[in-house]
Amino acid sequence: MSKLRKTLMGMVVSLLVLSCTGICFADEPAEQREIKVIARKYAFEPKTITVRKGDHVRLIVTSEDVAHGIEIKEFDVDQRIDAKKSKVVEFTADREGRFRISCSVFCGDGHADMEGELVVTAGLAQAASKMQVQFDQTDPTVVYVESNGERIRIDTRAKTVAQVSTAEPAKDQTPVVAKSRSEASAHPSEPYDYHLINVPTPKRVRRHSVNLNFTHRFSEPINDQGPGEFFGLDGLSVSSLGVSYGITDSLYFNFNRSPICDRLAYCKTIEMGFGYHLLDERGRSPIALSAYSSVEGADNFSENYTFNIQTMIARSVTQYVNLFFSPAVHINSNSNGRFNARAPAQAASLELGQHTGSFGFGANVRFRPTTSFLFEYTPRVGFKLGRIEPADLSGTTFRNHSEAEIGFGVEKRIGRHSFALTFSNTQTTTTSRYNSSNQALEPSKFIIGFNLYRRLF
Repeated sequence: MSKLRKTLMGMVVSLLVLSCTGICFADEPAEQREIKVIARKYAFEPKTITVRKGDHVRLIVTSEDVAHGIEIKEFDVDQRIDAKKSKVVEFTADREGRFRISCSVFCGDGHADMEGELVVTAGLAQAASKMQVQFDQTDPTVVYVESNGERIRIDTRAKTVAQVSTAEPAKDQTPVVAKSRSEASAHPSEPYDYHLINVPTPKRVRRHSVNLNFTHRFSEPINDQGPGEFFGLDGLSVSSLGVSYGITDSLYFNFNRSPICDRLAYCKTIEMGFGYHLLDERGRSPIALSAYSSVEGADNFSENYTFNIQTMIARSVTQYVNLFFSPAVHINSNSNGRFNARAPAQAASLELGQHTGSFGFGANVRFRPTTSFLFEYTPRVGFKLGRIEPADLSGTTFRNHSEAEIGFGVEKRIGRHSFALTFSNTQTTTTSRYNSSNQALEPSKFIIGFNLYRRLF
């Protein structure tokens, strides 16, 4: 029996030493951990960073290519790292768990997949303080030692050590685990271009980036052919050019020039405007949101000015489908009654209105990682661009024949470049005109076109 007593005393002394060690470590100041992190498309290196609770963490983050960001929400970390520059990020790891590291600056098509993980483990003091010892009340030769979720059974008589199942940990001992991005928001970030066919999206314009948007539209419907015509490709066509510049990661400037010309109504339109990106669809925000305002002037911005105020909203319903809503107000879209001048003398008094409201709806459906099917529909209220034509055979009554804009297409994105083959019932592409079928084509008739986007810098 004396041998058993000596054995138990030895175990108790060992446990006291461990407890004393834990107390000593608890009095020590927090350790400073300095870790170098490389950010590149589309990964952090190292992907997993492990520190102890209480450590003062100093991350030296370097971008190898374009501008990136590093965000750890639970520790209020959100810093931008400019292209090929470094930045020091410091914080105290004051809680245990596994926390998501993400890129907070849009850096390309793989932006949503650029993730890492911060693992904060218990320090030595916490580990020692969590050790529990329990003696078997029915057998004095058996003792249980529990630490870090593991329970060990020590039998001093049989001289065996075995791991046994442990009870579920108490709620206050459960590690704090950060929600992953897939749990916090199952929606990918900006897997779409700046436009569907004509309807704009709230995709962020990167800071200091120069972006080119080129559109081309034919004039003859593909399913209304005359002799010798080939799917509308033999008719006249219109090409428009747009350029946007990111002043900051939120504020951008847009310029658009359309050569389409109707001398009595609109011709050689220039549009200039500013947009502001308000929200990304991630974290607590269920939508992506941007606002845009612009002014258009005909005859190379010299007359007939129209003012546009627009909101762009996007929401993903799965990781493959994004829905869009883009309401807008177009002030003086029929400035000075210029479209009334197109009417015959008998219809000069025809009421067309002066302002327009439009409601752009659309969807982007990805069926391959970088390939999407596009659809949009834009009904309007107020003034509606169209054609003034006789309402009956007598030629004494006239009407404004107008159709809502509708279009569909297929888009392919490769890095900083995207191409969309489009089918729509309108040629116009500036903000106050894209949402109307200037050709007054019915939804069953479409013209071929394409959109070409390229980020130059």
